[in-house]
Amino acid sequence: MFELRRSFRFDAAHTLIRSIAADKSRRIHGHSYKAEITLRGAPDPASGMIMDLGALDQRLQGVRDALDHRFLDDIPALGPATLENLALWIWHQLKPQIPRLSRVTVMREASGDACSYEGEE
Repeated sequence: MFELRRSFRFDAAHTLIRSIAADKSRRIHGHSYKAEITLRGAPDPASGMIMDLGALDQRLQGVRDALDHRFLDDIPALGPATLENLALWIWHQLKPQIPRLSRVTVMREASGDACSYEGEE
């Protein structure tokens, strides 16, 4: 079994209601994010690939465009803009187009935070 990973970056702003560091979180603020998409499976015998990276890039571009330089609070069906919700939202956007999707990880590298979602197969 093979895993193929591809990542993209996006910058976005949001607010967040929380009890710790509440004042800073409630104000509009932004982060630089990195999303890593993992596909799992056996390569196609004819192409030798799990998925053509060009085709994968096309699918990722739509998700990146929906998030990059956006106010995440306005993204339909995202909910509070947590790493958890971002990973789940990206999963739901990509899974119908990428059946071999096995994991979505969203990172804020500047702070060392990351969250992965491994949805149902």
